[in-house]
Amino acid sequence: MREIVLDTETTGINAQSGDRIVEIGCVELLNHLPTGRVFHVYINPERAMPQEAFNVHGLSDAFLSDKPKFAEICDEFRAFVAGARLVIHNAAFDVGFLNAEMGRLGHPPIPMTDAVDTLTIARRKHPGAANSLDALCLRYGIDNSRRTKHGALLDAEILAEVYIELIGGRQTGLELTVGGTARRGAERGQTPQRPEPLPPRISAEEIAAHEAFVAGLGQDPIWRRYLPETGSAA
Repeated sequence: MREIVLDTETTGINAQSGDRIVEIGCVELLNHLPTGRVFHVYINPERAMPQEAFNVHGLSDAFLSDKPKFAEICDEFRAFVAGARLVIHNAAFDVGFLNAEMGRLGHPPIPMTDAVDTLTIARRKHPGAANSLDALCLRYGIDNSRRTKHGALLDAEILAEVYIELIGGRQTGLELTVGGTARRGAERGQTPQRPEPLPPRISAEEIAAHEAFVAGLGQDPIWRRYLPETGSAA
């Protein structure tokens, strides 16, 4: 299964009122493992950067002035994510911005059904707890010390680690029984039991021949300790 862990940075919080994307970061996962393929681009938003947004990600008007516009990177972005499920923290926000940008160019929107929202997963798994990306890193012991400011690619890389923990950790692909029942039982200290005992591997004739052999070994051969009880007194 191919998934793309995705994050964006923007000029604000409202795509419908004219805020624009200024950075996209994507990390490719295949069967929940990073492949090393990434997509990362800074984007000229064609508008001034509000101070509040600059304080979050540090991307200035001067820095973004020579970067490509969204129209110039749209086809490459769409090709990178094509056919993959998107993994996003607070998916409605990022998908809303991406759809606003692509809508200006006449492209169809990304359906929300194509996105996995890690914020929703985290809230379901840890109700009542803080579930920001930083809080989840702390909970799962993930190093986010490089995250002094928001950055789309760095946040996507961190989110990829968080996502794996949210869905069950590094062992998610190793459940070798239906539902992982045997593995979960072992984790609780329980020994898995067979529904039915295995049939005997030796015949009744072979057992009788062995008993006759042991009977000829003297008064108390060690083998007699392993013969089944016959019910008669010795």
